[in-house]
Amino acid sequence: MISSLMPNYNRIDLSFSHGDGVWLVADDGRRFLDFGAGIATSSLGHGHPGLTRAIAEQAARVMHVSNLYRVPQAERLAERLVAASFADSVFFCNSGAEANEALVKAFRKTMADEGKPERYRVICAEGAFHGRTLAMISATGNARYLAGFGPAVEGFDHVPFNNLNELRAAITPETAGILVEPVQGEGGVRPASAAYLRGLRAAADEFGLLLGFDEVQCGMGRTGRLFAHEWAGVVPDAVSTAKGIGGGFPLGAMLARERVAQHLVPGSHGTTFGGNPLACAAGNAVLDVVLAPGFLDEVVRTGARFRQGLEALVLRHGDVFSAVRGQGLMQGLVCAVPNGDAQSACLVEGLLAVAAGDNVLRLVPPLIVTEAEIDDALARLDGVARRCKPYAFADAAK
Repeated sequence: MISSLMPNYNRIDLSFSHGDGVWLVADDGRRFLDFGAGIATSSLGHGHPGLTRAIAEQAARVMHVSNLYRVPQAERLAERLVAASFADSVFFCNSGAEANEALVKAFRKTMADEGKPERYRVICAEGAFHGRTLAMISATGNARYLAGFGPAVEGFDHVPFNNLNELRAAITPETAGILVEPVQGEGGVRPASAAYLRGLRAAADEFGLLLGFDEVQCGMGRTGRLFAHEWAGVVPDAVSTAKGIGGGFPLGAMLARERVAQHLVPGSHGTTFGGNPLACAAGNAVLDVVLAPGFLDEVVRTGARFRQGLEALVLRHGDVFSAVRGQGLMQGLVCAVPNGDAQSACLVEGLLAVAAGDNVLRLVPPLIVTEAEIDDALARLDGVARRCKPYAFADAAK
C-alpha cells in the first residue's frame, strides 16, 4: 500500500525535533553535527536568532499579498543584491529550478526582442544539475532524470565541463546563451577553473551570446564570496540563486544585467508566491549576516581549515577517500568505497553529509560554522574512514 507521502524520495529513517547552530537534535535525543545544511540551504544554521525573529515578526504582520502590489521587503532585498553584485535588477521566485527557468526564458526573450528569434538554444555542461522541472531536467541532460518523462524539452546542448574547445565547437547560429555552474554541486562538487569561466565570457562576447551562471548551490557566500564567479573576475549577464538565500525559507532569485532584465515586461513571466513579504524578510535577514563586515572573510578562513583537514584525511585514509575537491565551505570527498556507505557511516558518527554524483560525499556546513566545529567534523570523518575500511566490514561480518 502506498504511503500518504508520495514515494519519490529515499528518506533516511531519521527525524529532528529542533536545531541549534550547526547541530540538529533527533526525536530520540541524538545530536548530529549538520554538514549537509539541508543540501547547502541552512546557511545560518538552525535557530538563528536574527533569522527566526525576522520571520516571526513579518509573519505576524503580513505574509503574502501577491505581486499585484508593491512589496517593500522585496524592493529592499533587490536593492541590496544589486548593490552587492554585478546585477541591475532582480526577479524573485521560490526555488532554484524556477530561477533557472526565469533565466532561460529571459535569454530567449532577449534574443527575440533584439530581432534574433532563431537564437533560442542554451549550451549547458555535462554533470550539471539545474532542477526538476521538465525544462530543467532537459537542461541538466542526465538520462536518469529524463527517463520516463517523454521527449526532452528542445533547446539545450551539452558539452564536457571545463572544456572550452568543446563549448566553442557547439556554438551555432541558433545559440542564445551559456548556462554553467561555477561549482557543480549535485554533479560531484566539481569547481570550474578561473580560466574556463573567463573563457566562457570571452566566447559569449565573441559570438554575441548571453552568459548565465547557476549559483543555486555555490552562491550566497558558500565559497567565501557572495557569488562564486567573483573569484574569476567574470561579469555574467544573469545568475540564478536559491538555497542559502533564504536560510531555509523557500526563496529563489534571478539576477540580471539591464540588457536581459528589461525584456521581462508585464505578462512575460510571473509567480504567485515569489518575492512575498515573508520570504523577502528571511532573505534580508540572511543578507544582514552574510554582508556584515568580515563574515565572508571568515568563511574563507574556515573553508581553508576544512580543506586542509580533508586533504590530511585523504593522505591517512586513501583506501576510503581518494581525493578532495571544492571551494570554501562547499567541499567533496571522492570516495574509494560507495559513497552511500560513507554517508551511512557518517550517521553512526553523528555527522550529517550528503551524497553527490561521481561517488562523492558532499560536505556543506552552515556558513556560521566555527573552527572548533570544523575540527569536530574532521574527527568524526576520521571515524567514518575507519568504519569504511575494507577490513572493518570484514571484521563486522565475523
